[in-house]
Amino acid sequence: MIPDKAPGEDVLHASGDFKKEAHIPSFEKYKELYIKSVESPEEFWGDVAKDFFWKTKYTGKFLDYNFDVTKGEIFVKCMEGATTNICYNVLDRNVHERKLGDKVAFYWLVFEKHVETWIFGHEPAWFRSLPGVKKGDRVSIYMPMVVELVVAMLACARIGAVHSIVFAGFSAESLCERIMDSQCCILITADGFYRGDKQINLKLIADEALQKCRDKSFTVEKCIVLKHLTKEDEAPPGSLSPPAKRACPDLQVPWNPEVDMCWHSLIGGESEECEPVWCDSEDPLFILYTSGSTGKPKGVLHTVSGYMLYTAATFKMVFDYHSDDVYWCTADIGWITAPTAIRLLMKYGSEPVQKYKRTSLKILGTVGEPINPEAWQWYYSVVGEKRCPVVDTFWQTETVFKQPWPGVMRTVYGNHERFETTYFKKFPGFYVTGDGCRRDKDGYYWITGRIDDMLNVSGHLLSTAEVESALVEHEAVAEAAVVGRPHPVKGESLYCFVTLNDGIIYNQKLESELKKQVREKIGAIATPDYIQNAPSLPKTRSGKIMRRVLRKIACNERDLGDVSTLADSSVIEQLFESRCCTAV
Repeated sequence: MIPDKAPGEDVLHASGDFKKEAHIPSFEKYKELYIKSVESPEEFWGDVAKDFFWKTKYTGKFLDYNFDVTKGEIFVKCMEGATTNICYNVLDRNVHERKLGDKVAFYWLVFEKHVETWIFGHEPAWFRSLPGVKKGDRVSIYMPMVVELVVAMLACARIGAVHSIVFAGFSAESLCERIMDSQCCILITADGFYRGDKQINLKLIADEALQKCRDKSFTVEKCIVLKHLTKEDEAPPGSLSPPAKRACPDLQVPWNPEVDMCWHSLIGGESEECEPVWCDSEDPLFILYTSGSTGKPKGVLHTVSGYMLYTAATFKMVFDYHSDDVYWCTADIGWITAPTAIRLLMKYGSEPVQKYKRTSLKILGTVGEPINPEAWQWYYSVVGEKRCPVVDTFWQTETVFKQPWPGVMRTVYGNHERFETTYFKKFPGFYVTGDGCRRDKDGYYWITGRIDDMLNVSGHLLSTAEVESALVEHEAVAEAAVVGRPHPVKGESLYCFVTLNDGIIYNQKLESELKKQVREKIGAIATPDYIQNAPSLPKTRSGKIMRRVLRKIACNERDLGDVSTLADSSVIEQLFESRCCTAV
């Protein structure tokens, strides 16, 4: 089903044929399952747990927790006492018990016209031989989007090591910070990769990060290097495809034999037998660093059983897979693809999309931040041809909760106090992620975005997302970002950045139209005080707008804090030079 709707338009539902094949065929069935998950979580999640192998069963409460900071330390425990292994569940059972070893696990687009096919039967057994890596150790993974990245994740899970994926677009300083924060003993990286037409020497950046660690008195024991660009004429293990010709003899890869180890030589000399390490239900599974309001990244910690159950339940509810279905994702592992990508496509019109066949598409997805109605309608109508449901999912949360689910984060790694302060102290007894929503007259929920992106203008609370949506409704605007700027009378004023569609010139007439548009859509109180033409917006490499930076630009404050996730630093200076100094 598609619950979202644009103002004045009807609710859009999935087709009858789609509903027949769906795991949850109706909204009534969804509500029934939702109520069951809240009122009878042991029964609901217990049904999900039946799909997995458990070495031992849980001994206490299925779900135990405290969300009230006034009653003691915050904690969440799921199936305490149970033991299992995620790698065993996703690989061994499919390969050996279900006899699916020759089934395709991945189609990997190496470059434009070369696709490698990987099968389930390739097991990541090689980590067992690494000296010093044991259950509970942290392993940093700094790799491009290659199938070996998934192999590394599963290999860590198999021996109970905790993996921390660092996006391959991060700088050496950011990688160093994350390695040191989680105290990783090993780094896994690659020689290099291509981002568009640009060749990136990833090993060089990794070496710089390791040196920064040493300069700060922290030593990473080993660095495992995948020869991704410098190796050729050999098909990767577990691949049904011919070898990819991607050798780059001009790529100079530095090598320190005391630290560096070759991925391929490790795999080649290792036995295929590697018994899984049975992990406790609440053992750490992975750490994923996310942006913090202070600019210092937070190491979000997830645990074994809880995350396994949560992902299984989520995908089972959203997708009812058939054996020939393919799940295609444009996101980088460790990041998510936001509606920003959809709005970027919109900027170039429908022709680049419509020149390709899309008849095989069944479901469209969007995550990461609220999607405005115009982008949703374009995505649904142009990309999905008005036949594919749009699933807008979230992997943190979008509002306030008074009880947990198995996959909720357990802590900020190494800083439980920050975890409690960030998520639980604002409203004792509730888990507050900092996101909010409103409910319309029909009962539908509209995600408004971050609570800290709410502006208080003359005593009226305004959602920046709502103002942005109103601006983007204008045919000249491709993208908009709204932040607050201190105002001596109103408290806060609206400072708007707008990116125009190709060929559109910013002038006073357009500016007046945009102000009028916001007034008509929301009200006079929301009329922008400042509008700035922004050919580009500061974004992370995953496409998220860095509103924290925009607030600094609006106030002409040059101390930006951590901008290591910024995709293009030149954007910032351009915006400072053209910033608004007076109200429009």
